[in-house]
Amino acid sequence: MTTLVTGGAGLVGSHVARLLAERGDDLRIVARHTTRRDNLIALDGKVVTADLLDRAAVRRCMRGVDRVFHVAGLTSLRAAPDRLWRANVDTTRIVLEEALRAGVERVVYTSSVAAVGPAARGSTADERQPFPAVAATIPYARAKREAEVEALRLAAHGLPVVIVNPAHVFGRGDVNRSSTELVRRFLRRELPAYVDGALNVVDAQDVARGHLLADERGVPGERYILGNRNFTLDRLFADLGRLSGIEPPALKLPLPAAVALARAAEALPGRPPVTVDEVRASAQWWAFRSNKAHRELGWKPSHHEDTLQATIDWYREREPELMRLPGTRQPLALRLAGGAVHQTGSLLGRLVP
Repeated sequence: MTTLVTGGAGLVGSHVARLLAERGDDLRIVARHTTRRDNLIALDGKVVTADLLDRAAVRRCMRGVDRVFHVAGLTSLRAAPDRLWRANVDTTRIVLEEALRAGVERVVYTSSVAAVGPAARGSTADERQPFPAVAATIPYARAKREAEVEALRLAAHGLPVVIVNPAHVFGRGDVNRSSTELVRRFLRRELPAYVDGALNVVDAQDVARGHLLADERGVPGERYILGNRNFTLDRLFADLGRLSGIEPPALKLPLPAAVALARAAEALPGRPPVTVDEVRASAQWWAFRSNKAHRELGWKPSHHEDTLQATIDWYREREPELMRLPGTRQPLALRLAGGAVHQTGSLLGRLVP
């Protein structure tokens, strides 16, 4: 069959494309002329240059296509809301409308757990959770949610589309430094502080397998969370530190203090080390259950430590001169500040009933 893949040069898309090639599909991979194509080297498929906002170009790409995997999207929390909207909502509308027009047999649309929204603190969410109000304040989550609305609208018009919602993706091959940038900054010791939050981490290869299972077994109009281990940020950084040999960030800040520092950093010239949107998103409880994907798709992720180790190894192989060596500690001033904040929090916990 002829299968069209958008975003095939990215982290998830490249793993999806490789599995489709192994399955024997005749691949047509859409990429912009500015797209980095490192992940397309030695990949058995035809690369077509097109902008997904160009409806005529997308229509040409759809000719003779049996299946569509719409993986392309923008995940940056730093991007302007209008850019996130164009890259996620407008492109999804155009690609899926043209897929419906072309009469394709099946579409797998890559959404995100951001479209589900964070869980209540201390709990986990699944596909049935109503989109929480706090998620609407995060431009990326709002854009992914609206893109899902477009997909479901077209499903109601007869498009056989299955939605997958990957959690936070780690693994090898993130040439665009998207979701694995957190690990890269950890290995470069560029995370001086953090806030209290939770994150569900899943491997890119597992997510790709979930895409193919959604194609083969998923129910059109349904969505499937593809997640693995739920980490508190405390535990995630502790595990990254243990596996890499680099001391985790020592300073855990209350959310108001972290927002104030991020706002001050944004006011300075140049690229800020962290933004207010990143801080607020990090403080949410991105914890999820993937029972539906296990039950209906037969999907089983790999061990979470293998995912962390693979991401660490990939960055050390790719940028060895930029990574800190095992045994690297946090600066003394941050360690002292972290200890003081921890002691203050413990004292307040004893004093306040």
